[in-house]
Amino acid sequence: AARRAFPDLTWYDADVPFPLRAAARYGVFPLARCEIECEGDRLLAVRPLDSPWDLDPEPPPLRALHLEPDSDPAHRDPRCLHVTSFDYGRKTRALPLRLRSGQGSGQAPHGVFEIPLAMETQAEARRLLVSLRVVITRVDPDLIVIPWGDTWVLPRLLDLSEKWGLPLPLNRDPDRAVERRKELSCHAYGQIVYRGQQIHLSGRWHIDPRNAMLYGEYGLEGAFETARLTGLGLQDAARKSPGAGISAMQLVTALRSGILIPHEKQQAETPKSALDLIHADRGGMVYPPITGLHRHVAEIDFVSMYPALMVHHNISPEVSAAERADRPFGSASSAQGKTSGLVPRTLAPLLAKRVALKGRLLGMPAWHPDRLKFKARATAQKWLLVTCFGYLGYKNARFGRIEAHEAVTAGGREALLDAKEAAEDAGYRALHLYVDGLWVQRDGLEKPAEMDGLLDEIAHRTGLPIALEGIYDWIAFLPSRVDARLAVPNRYFGRFQSGEIKMRGIAARRRDTPPYVKESQLELIRGLPADPDRLGECLPELVDRLGERIAGLRAGRAPLEELVVAQRLSKVLAAYRVPSPAARAAAQLEAAGKYSQPGMRVRFVYTRGEPGVWAWDLPGELPRARVDPGRYIELLLRAAAEALWPFGIPEATVRNWLCGGADHLAAPGVVPQLDAVKGWLWGA
Repeated sequence: AARRAFPDLTWYDADVPFPLRAAARYGVFPLARCEIECEGDRLLAVRPLDSPWDLDPEPPPLRALHLEPDSDPAHRDPRCLHVTSFDYGRKTRALPLRLRSGQGSGQAPHGVFEIPLAMETQAEARRLLVSLRVVITRVDPDLIVIPWGDTWVLPRLLDLSEKWGLPLPLNRDPDRAVERRKELSCHAYGQIVYRGQQIHLSGRWHIDPRNAMLYGEYGLEGAFETARLTGLGLQDAARKSPGAGISAMQLVTALRSGILIPHEKQQAETPKSALDLIHADRGGMVYPPITGLHRHVAEIDFVSMYPALMVHHNISPEVSAAERADRPFGSASSAQGKTSGLVPRTLAPLLAKRVALKGRLLGMPAWHPDRLKFKARATAQKWLLVTCFGYLGYKNARFGRIEAHEAVTAGGREALLDAKEAAEDAGYRALHLYVDGLWVQRDGLEKPAEMDGLLDEIAHRTGLPIALEGIYDWIAFLPSRVDARLAVPNRYFGRFQSGEIKMRGIAARRRDTPPYVKESQLELIRGLPADPDRLGECLPELVDRLGERIAGLRAGRAPLEELVVAQRLSKVLAAYRVPSPAARAAAQLEAAGKYSQPGMRVRFVYTRGEPGVWAWDLPGELPRARVDPGRYIELLLRAAAEALWPFGIPEATVRNWLCGGADHLAAPGVVPQLDAVKGWLWGA
């Protein structure tokens, strides 16, 4: 209303959330331990007793309650709710859900698949709601974790409660209503992302792991860390993107520094000529890998390269190039001096905490009980730091400017080239450079301590923190499937000396690979020996296992749930000129009254004949006879060939071994003769 009344005014500090104002004013943050001074109901002062930058904060004494339907509501009608409380030990009970059968009708509310939760009588509704009320009242949870809580459980329970007039004490504050936020589809990093509706509680926290953006990456411990660092409430921190977290941190820094916060972005891009754009807008450095299998390879990574560049070189939207001139790229002294920009001031403590936490993790054995907790925190910090670079050039970021974004990429290119030159001066061969990491090889390289001299030299030349990711027993860089002469920068897999497998860009890492194929490729890669010269000893057994898995597909023994493919819808169905498999599956769901939105992942199984897919979330069961085993065998053969190609075994040979040609399955137990295999072995 104020903007409409005064359209010519420029607004500042107009929409900063109250929790962020409190964080800036009092130094408090979610999960902080505080000392409070009050007089009756009046708060006089609040003082935090800890800091968001503490490496090992004391865990919060939260009472937790876990509710979960016994099946995925989008796929099958749940029959009960499993309720687990942690008040006096772990206790679980099942509350039955009596569901009416039948199809959903029309557009599902909030964009979720319509699965009605309709108790047939008031008595049935009363039993369910009273049971939940008793549990919530007795436990009085601070935190309620409910898979599908945003999109199914709580909306149905709230509707049921309203229908029968039996309220649930979800909020601690009875005067406030449960907050519902609408679903949305938005563009992010070149793709459409879907976020389901949200249910926020007052006086308690509700988290839906199925509707939280990065919960699968770092879990509850990472969500706690994100809330502590950003100042966002836990319900927001768990659901929002890391970009929203970085934005919140910048707002707090601005408030503490007395910097006015624009209501909308006001910094336009400086006009550039075409030649200027060619020189400036170039992105990160990528040196295509040398394809094939390599031994004695070390992977070296800059620790949060882009955030480190922003901090050490004072890169911020309001800092001009002239002001950064005293910190030239490639200077060992570039990290010295006072950081003055808003973005560096925001990132400096976060970067220091991540470096310290990574150092602690490096010295922590795999069996240590705190390792998973520390790793989750480090992952949450990583995502915030990764996002801060993209947010610096985001068109709507209030503290973003494309020139600052370009300065960061320019510094990254310089640093990576300096690292490559240092490696070559030390007698290493650079196999691959990728934005903030490099893979180097030297004959006889075996021990991590041998890399200390090179790491020190790179840190000296660049002024940036650098770390050894590990030394590989072997690593394979794969070519393009379209043209084998072309290298693909981010398509490789390798075995570290610890036995850990690292993979990028192969079938086992793709989200649209069915679990059956993914596990087949993982089993094959894990079975490859540490010494490639000994491949002949284990290859017959590996090929035999692959043959058994193909036989399982042909005989219909593969579990249907392991054949499910999940693909993202990139647009509304009407916009598809040639429907993709996901679009065809979404059309089937639409005909059944289950509507999908752009950005949602649609699940389906490949079938014989038209339309070639069966939407996994259709009512009823998929007849086993309709599954197309040939499509899955083809995917499995490609995945197997992808893993064996670096060892000198072409795809045609893999197909002959496994299928007796392209169309016939070899009998179980038939494996290639070792004499034939040896001709293809790496190094033979």
